[in-house]
Amino acid sequence: MLQRFKNHIQTQFPELFQKRLILAISGGIDSIVLLHLCKTVGLNVALAHCNFGLRADESDADEAFLTALATHLELEMFTERFNTEQYASDTKLSIQMAARELRYRWFEELVSQLKFDYVLVAHHADDNLETFFINLSRGTGLDGLTGIPETNGYILRPLLPFSRDEIAAYANQQQLQWREDSSNSSTKYLRNKLRHEVIPILKDINPQWLQNFSKTQQHLQDTKFLVDDYMTQVYNDVVTLDDDKLKFNIAKLLKYPKPKAYLYELLKSYQFTAWDDILNLLFAQSGKQVFSETHRLLRDREYLILDTLDNAPNSVKTNYSVNTDFEDVDTEFGTLVFTSVSEIGDTNSNCIYVDQDTLKHPVIIRKWEQGDFFYPLGMQGKKKLSKYFKDEKLSLFEKEAVWVLCSNTEIVWVINRRADGRFKVNSNTKHILKIEVQ
Repeated sequence: MLQRFKNHIQTQFPELFQKRLILAISGGIDSIVLLHLCKTVGLNVALAHCNFGLRADESDADEAFLTALATHLELEMFTERFNTEQYASDTKLSIQMAARELRYRWFEELVSQLKFDYVLVAHHADDNLETFFINLSRGTGLDGLTGIPETNGYILRPLLPFSRDEIAAYANQQQLQWREDSSNSSTKYLRNKLRHEVIPILKDINPQWLQNFSKTQQHLQDTKFLVDDYMTQVYNDVVTLDDDKLKFNIAKLLKYPKPKAYLYELLKSYQFTAWDDILNLLFAQSGKQVFSETHRLLRDREYLILDTLDNAPNSVKTNYSVNTDFEDVDTEFGTLVFTSVSEIGDTNSNCIYVDQDTLKHPVIIRKWEQGDFFYPLGMQGKKKLSKYFKDEKLSLFEKEAVWVLCSNTEIVWVINRRADGRFKVNSNTKHILKIEVQ
């Protein structure tokens, strides 16, 4: 196994011999074997151990064992203790998912703050097989069937080509010592149930099961490469970027067979799950939305528009007051700058000129509301903002972002869009106020 491991590193990760590496070590047989292999082939590793505090004295004994091992091998070691149960409760995650999130967040901090290059993790071929079945049982797409990636950013998994049996044989041959995690024998977790009850039956039916599975997974990875390559062409055909939002052309999407499959590939990174509802958006009225935990997808005329939930309107309405001296006001959409001028200059959507004497305090900046109306500059009579937005063909997202400048209760400016004619500069104006967004 040692020679195979060395060949694998030299072929797949030759740069590792010149890099600073962290080895994620639990004390179990897998990470102990990875440590022995790395040391033997001459990689420069430091150790990182997570104490999740889930097995009381046993967890502390794991940490003590590894501390002694690091001292014996003269290796730098980092240890972090987590209140995993509390974190799981606070975030409403399972214990396993909470531990995973804590672990990888800490690894990222170590890499970033201490300038390490990679983190080595001891996942192997049997872990890959278990992950395949877990994803299959939950319902997954092609991504979930291609298994654990060997490289994922700064995370590397150099043991993926090796089986659990090979690792155990190497550990016994080298007379290595490791710690047994008692929770690994419990079948209350799905992974352990698969490991102890399902996969042994499959291997008994066909001793080549793991090797054949690895070949199948390689075929799936090749297929995924072809799909990803094709989807790049589809993306360029149907998706445009407009004001930091992705817009999906509905007519073009419908030209492809099975649009639901294409929508899944285009949107799978945004945590959507209601794929039937997303498909129905292609045939829905404008204004319909589907939400994920992080994003929302809007049907707006000829497009589906993707936006983050961070941009969704919140329930707390923020108003900004303008003082009587018309000092500049910082807002979430920019700075509103008030300047006294002697004449009108160039105007645009971000800049208007008003008769300052027509403004009555309080002057405020607020989000538009249903029932608002104004007298659009250059037009006769008043117009509801909702009708103005419809005529301007604004999407729901664009409407949500509209702010107005008000004099007392009257709208002076639909900011960045249209001024109100009641406050325009005329031949009788004595004081001209320039208002612009910077």
